[in-house]
Amino acid sequence: MKIISIDPGYERLGIAIIEKVASSATRRVGVEELLFSECFKTSAKLPHHERLTLIGNRIKEVVKKFKPEQMATEKLFFSGNQKTAMLVAEARGVILYTGSSLGLQVFEYTPNAVKIAITGYGRSEKRQMIDMVKKLIKVDSKTNSDDEFDAIAIGLTHYATHKN
Repeated sequence: MKIISIDPGYERLGIAIIEKVASSATRRVGVEELLFSECFKTSAKLPHHERLTLIGNRIKEVVKKFKPEQMATEKLFFSGNQKTAMLVAEARGVILYTGSSLGLQVFEYTPNAVKIAITGYGRSEKRQMIDMVKKLIKVDSKTNSDDEFDAIAIGLTHYATHKN
C-alpha cells in the first residue's frame, strides 16, 4: 500500500510518499519505506490564486509519478494568527479536493493524534517528533525541513492507525 501524506501549508507544504510492503522477495515485508519527501514552497510574490494552483498542481505531479492509493493529511489546529489560519485552510481545501478528484481515499488526523502515534505523548516538542520519525523510518540525510518531517509523521500515523 502506497500513500501520499501532506502537512498542509500555504507558504510551505510538506509532502511524503510512503509505502508499506505487504509481500516481497527482495524487500522487508510489513515495513514502511519512505520513497519521496519534499518541502514544496510557494512564493509570497505570487497572487493568492496562483499559489493555490501551484499547490494543487504539485500534488497532481507527485500522485501521477508515484501512484499512491490513499492520502493522509493533518486537520487544522487554529491558534494565533487568523489570517494565516485562513490561508492554510484554503490550501488545505485545495489539498483535499485534489486528492479526492484523483480518486484517492482521504484520511485526516489531528496534530494531537499524530504526536501520540509517533511519540506516545500528545504534547511532544518538534525535536522529539523529528527524532522519533528518524527512528521509525529511514530518512534521507538531506531531509531537514520541519514540514517534511511532519508529512512523514502523518504518513506513519496513518499506517499505525488505519489497518488496510
